[in-house]
Amino acid sequence: MATNPGLFSEWPWKRLGSFKYVVLAPWVVHGLHVAATKGWREADLGYLVILPSMILRALHNQAWITVSRLQNARGQRQIVQRGIEFDQVDRERNWDDQIILSAILFYLGALHLPGGQHLPLWRTDGAVLIALLHTGPVELIYYWFHRALHHHFLYTRYHSHHHASIVTEPITSVIHPFAELVAYELLFSIPLIACALTGTASIITFELYMLYIDFMNNMGHCNFELVPTWLFTCFPPLKYLMYTPSFHSLHHTQFRTNYSLFMPFYDYIYNTMDKSSDKLHENSLKNKEETIHVVHLTHLTSLQSIYHMRPGFAEYASKPYDSKWHTRIMWPLSWLSMVLTWLYGSWFTVERNVMNKLTIQSWAIPRYNFHYGLNQEKEAINSLIVKAICEADKKGAKVVTLGLLNQAQSLNGSGELYLQKYPKLRVKLVDGTSLAAAVVVNSIPQGTDQVVLAGNISKVARAVAAALCKKNIKIIMNNKQDYHFLKPKIPEDAAHNLLLSKTGIANVWVIGEGLDDVEQFRAPKGTRFITYSQFPPRMVRKDCCTYSTTPAMSVPKTLQNVHSCENWLPRRVMSAWRVAGIVHGLEGWNQHECGDTVLDMDKIWSAATLHGFRPFAEA
Repeated sequence: MATNPGLFSEWPWKRLGSFKYVVLAPWVVHGLHVAATKGWREADLGYLVILPSMILRALHNQAWITVSRLQNARGQRQIVQRGIEFDQVDRERNWDDQIILSAILFYLGALHLPGGQHLPLWRTDGAVLIALLHTGPVELIYYWFHRALHHHFLYTRYHSHHHASIVTEPITSVIHPFAELVAYELLFSIPLIACALTGTASIITFELYMLYIDFMNNMGHCNFELVPTWLFTCFPPLKYLMYTPSFHSLHHTQFRTNYSLFMPFYDYIYNTMDKSSDKLHENSLKNKEETIHVVHLTHLTSLQSIYHMRPGFAEYASKPYDSKWHTRIMWPLSWLSMVLTWLYGSWFTVERNVMNKLTIQSWAIPRYNFHYGLNQEKEAINSLIVKAICEADKKGAKVVTLGLLNQAQSLNGSGELYLQKYPKLRVKLVDGTSLAAAVVVNSIPQGTDQVVLAGNISKVARAVAAALCKKNIKIIMNNKQDYHFLKPKIPEDAAHNLLLSKTGIANVWVIGEGLDDVEQFRAPKGTRFITYSQFPPRMVRKDCCTYSTTPAMSVPKTLQNVHSCENWLPRRVMSAWRVAGIVHGLEGWNQHECGDTVLDMDKIWSAATLHGFRPFAEA
């Protein structure tokens, strides 16, 4: 909210939460009733298209969000070289409230405004009238109203809410207190009401005017420059009739300049034009090749996970991943996105972070969990990973972290395949085993003298078992085959601590994938389950048993531009595998960690905590 919220700051349907769309129900039901009783030909077409047009506006806004976040992830043509955080995402999650308000006003106008009923599809005179009224009264009134909003009295009560976002996203454009946005809606309605009262209104002109407002609003707040300089060189008057993202960005960083809505000529007239506008515009368009230091190579998981990624739905990405019913019913779109990413045939950048001058990017392989289990996909997946590694090497990256199934033993031998194929790689491949194992070992409660090890025996499980045995902690295994596989991997002087027992139990279980429900119910009540795998086993025990998440660490404040959650992990918590790559880059270590290689666990644990990373349990 604003620093000192004024009257009518809160949206009237805020308490309805996700059910706020019910406020449109009376008009939607009325429209369907009219169509059903009178027939589609006799019904008022302008009234019926209000809801579809509002849905299209929401899709238009979402498209801008996706494009903006993809561009932000690449770090190109950025205007303000800063990131955003979760508080901004939370503040801006109600961007669709403005669409609901617009829909209500349109419904009221279509029912009660003289000349607002049974509109034709097109009228040229109405389009000209809207253009003239917007250029004149709308832009002029907005300019002075905007300046008034920057007066201390109104700024602290209303407009400061919008300006809390110094680094803007497209949807920042509609993030205002209720009273302020009502004023904007009334202002933008001037051309529409005038058309209705003069009998020149039409459906298409109204739709185009709303599209123009949404397009310019989104463009002006997207924090990357996309308007070329040649446009103003070829058409000089456009400089006064069309603003740019860099022009409006200066308003969010300087506050007392560039007040205009979409047409900067009022700033020229009243001498409030920021003198650095042209220079910032030119500089922002320069494609500076940014140095990438660390690349985290991940992939899509479930079909719905594409909505959870940062360029997807902002609200979902800011919360731990959970497949929701309304995303599951979107399966046709999910399948289409899967086909499109498969046809794209290359990795794509989804996130960009900065820590102590270290630039970190997350790249996603366009494959889903189920692809990694298909033998016919292994060659294609490895080819995609190799392509990404070579590109990272070409860009001068120091570290590539193999996340999730990109390091699967069955796929590439924990990355060993790539070193064999490219032995002269300059970039260091890190699978993160040492830090993931260190997180698990340091999660074992003090005083524990025995644990049960269950689940598929991965590289991390082997490292954990070896470390615990060295600490003289007894490890009980129930699976004979896994026991005989793991026994030779334990140092001889500690191997006696690895035990095979069908009846042995303990109150601490170290578990991974492959642990079935029956095995979990063998654990006594109050057991603490500590996970060592990339994907956590299903939680089936409700009787006072506790489950840890996958090995993870909370990140320090120095790691910037963190405003999405990594898969199912909470905010500002990253998997140990991903953190390992960042620590590797910060320390400048010149060695790979893949194949059978495991780094010194105490060394990487100490380095991680020194840089401010903390065990998730302490977060």
